[in-house]
Amino acid sequence: MVKLHPDLLRKYVFSRVGHRDPSVVVGPAYGEDSAIIDVGPQYLVAHIDPITGAVENIGWLAVHIACNDVAVRGAEPRWLMPTILLPESYGEQEVDAITKQIDQAAREVGAMVVGGHTEFTPGIDRPFISMAAMGLTEDRRYVLTSGAEVGDAVLMTKTAGTEGTSILAEDFSEDLLKRGVKEELLKRGAEFIKRISVVREALLLAKMGANSMHDPTEGGVLGGLAEIAYASNKLIEVWEEKIPIAEETKIFCKALDIDPLKLISSGVLIATLPHRKAADAVNALRAIGVEASVIGVVKEGRGLLLNRVSGGVEVVGEYVGDELMRLWSEREAGKLG
Repeated sequence: MVKLHPDLLRKYVFSRVGHRDPSVVVGPAYGEDSAIIDVGPQYLVAHIDPITGAVENIGWLAVHIACNDVAVRGAEPRWLMPTILLPESYGEQEVDAITKQIDQAAREVGAMVVGGHTEFTPGIDRPFISMAAMGLTEDRRYVLTSGAEVGDAVLMTKTAGTEGTSILAEDFSEDLLKRGVKEELLKRGAEFIKRISVVREALLLAKMGANSMHDPTEGGVLGGLAEIAYASNKLIEVWEEKIPIAEETKIFCKALDIDPLKLISSGVLIATLPHRKAADAVNALRAIGVEASVIGVVKEGRGLLLNRVSGGVEVVGEYVGDELMRLWSEREAGKLG
């Protein structure tokens, strides 16, 4: 999967939404994770996300990744609707495995599957799931991707490329073994899937007054930071040495010649909040077992500046291509030797 460029989204997608309903507080927009709909005393938060870059844990990932995008609004996920597209070569065993994963993950976040669609689809060679998730805010407050304010600290949880590391360990294990990566590292990398959910930390930071939150998926940490910066019309400056990267991720990325900061990063939460609250937020997250780091600051201007360890300054645009998608393309083209 490759995201459409923001220019195409603005031209052909965001402008074509049918009848404009005044109860829609937030509809389709660059960088925004979920729709927000006014339903009376609360807001309904709704999100849909496709899972196309994973195979082994696709059902489990589909639930958690969709629920993450509801939680970053400050809403607890409650209802799920998956569309499951399976290759014609699949049978009962594969259906059982995928739906079992969905059921397990839904129980973990306290959500229920309330509908959806499942089919065997001609012309595909691996499964795809598009998962819709919905929830209600506790009150009339919600958090946006576009809410970053000048002077905010930029906070990041866990380590860059969290989801990507687990996918590389599972779906690119043979490629990594050929390049000298040890089996033990692959086993540890596969365990990163357990870090995918950001529901607890997102709900905590929403209560602590986060101005913006985002779950970086395609394009990795840099993609997520860019979306906050450009959606908020602010300048975000971050420092590479402050961005945590796990040793497993570093080794996998070096072996496959990819940038860990552009590797799909579900499981990471990026938030901006007033600088005076940053230390308390980091301590509160660590108290619930979630590591967090302050990696940058929000300034006047617009865009994303990355201070590389090498000493260079990289200006990051609105669109950041994902390294995992590049790997899949290279494999399918027979170029991943």
